[in-house]
Amino acid sequence: MKILVVEDEPKTGDYLRQGLSEAGYIADLVRDGIDGLHAGLSEAYDLAILDVMLPGMNGWQILQGIRRSGKEIPILFLTACDQIDDRVKGLELGADDYLVKPFAFAELLARVRTLLRRGGKGGKDSDHLRAADLEIDLMARRASRSGQRINLTAKEFALLELLLRRQGEVLPRSLITSQIWDMNFDSDTNVIEVAVRRLRVKVDEGFEPKLIHTVRGMGYILEVK
Repeated sequence: MKILVVEDEPKTGDYLRQGLSEAGYIADLVRDGIDGLHAGLSEAYDLAILDVMLPGMNGWQILQGIRRSGKEIPILFLTACDQIDDRVKGLELGADDYLVKPFAFAELLARVRTLLRRGGKGGKDSDHLRAADLEIDLMARRASRSGQRINLTAKEFALLELLLRRQGEVLPRSLITSQIWDMNFDSDTNVIEVAVRRLRVKVDEGFEPKLIHTVRGMGYILEVK
């Protein structure tokens, strides 16, 4: 799923983008209100996270612009002011939730997942990701294929979740290392190759069709062929 983050404070914006990416989402960061509205109107997002105080245009104006266009994507406000009037104003303008700064990322992630379940594409199935007979339950952190439980480590589950969320896309090794191992890509390390090989054994061995594929010189892809 794709999330728009409009936040001008550099550390907070970078923190949100990295955290959401590590959680398996595609996170686009915009640091200006006018650019934020343009992105919200021109791109297809599943959710938007808006700061209130922004250069160029405030979060309330972005919200109004998005709602006037007819888009009903869930919108979560970030505010530095725990004022009832501010919260009421945002909700009256069409916001779905708010979070007061400073916040714990775990709480933000929980609210993001709740909003996506409530208003996203997947309905009740948004807690599950599937490809052919492979399924993962995001809430229970369980994976299965043809009804058979697959025992995965935390890193393996995170890797499989990323591949499923981006199925049909070739994921470079640099992207996988940054999102799953939170480190810069080193061409001398084979950590990705080893991890993918182990995951492929668990997910594909003994099953058809094979789902995890190597794209030589580019990266890895999960797709049903």
